[in-house]
Amino acid sequence: MKKIIIILLLSAGNQIGFSQTDTAWKPVSEQNDTIRVGSIIVIRKSSEGQTIEMQGKTHVDHYDHNWSWHPKSHHLDNIITNWLIIDVGFSGFQDKTNYGGAEAQSFLHDPQGIPLNSGDFSYRSTAISNFDLWFFMQKLNIYKHVINLKYGFGIQNNDYFYKTNITYVDGSTPYVMRDNKQFSKNKLSADFFTVPFMLNITTNPYKHHGGLQLSFGVSAGYLYSARQKQKSAEMGKQKNKTDFNLEHWRINYIAELGIGPVKLYGSYGITPVHQYGVEQIPYTVGLRLSAW
Repeated sequence: MKKIIIILLLSAGNQIGFSQTDTAWKPVSEQNDTIRVGSIIVIRKSSEGQTIEMQGKTHVDHYDHNWSWHPKSHHLDNIITNWLIIDVGFSGFQDKTNYGGAEAQSFLHDPQGIPLNSGDFSYRSTAISNFDLWFFMQKLNIYKHVINLKYGFGIQNNDYFYKTNITYVDGSTPYVMRDNKQFSKNKLSADFFTVPFMLNITTNPYKHHGGLQLSFGVSAGYLYSARQKQKSAEMGKQKNKTDFNLEHWRINYIAELGIGPVKLYGSYGITPVHQYGVEQIPYTVGLRLSAW
């Protein structure tokens, strides 16, 4: 997984560099009334000096004889596509379980008869535990490219690195038990196909990367893979690949904020991690690498 993340990060870096193409130069003949200043060409269009035109890479600006500035608007497509966006961050959950309730006690098992509690689901917060790969995202212009609809499609991976020795047991009625083995690694992973829908506000749509950007909305995801990976001295490495009692559909509130290609993103679950037994509301925070 680490090698895959590195490769995709490099790919995203290249994508950020090439995902937006400058408008082509317009050919200008250099005459006596033409001046080239670096990447800008200044043309005196009339012998009376009433109009001066400046041509650059991205737009054409017009100046009158007293040097007032009348910029022409850039042309922006109503639909803009960004390919291969990467999120790297942290997955966690807010535990709202009533551990004294009958549902929780029937779902949580201990061979010695000691009731499980919230401490049995303690997880490590130091490792990268959220990785998302968005195959594409698009912005649909709603109002002057300042207000847009932003949507896409991708895959999300959420890992929970447990500090304790809990084990998910699959079957007709899945449950969680406090294991008597000592695990040096104990991870629950859930992967989702996800579609986000956001309202996007771009403060300066004609600036490179759009200036300050804010997006917020919801996402809908479907669980396509889940597994628990464990490592112990007694059993070595083990992987149990099943969906246990994890919620198959996940609905989240989502948001992002940033300037340029690096943004902060976050999500908070409307639906919990599990279908029953415990009530744990998932959330993610991290960095998003995106061209806009």
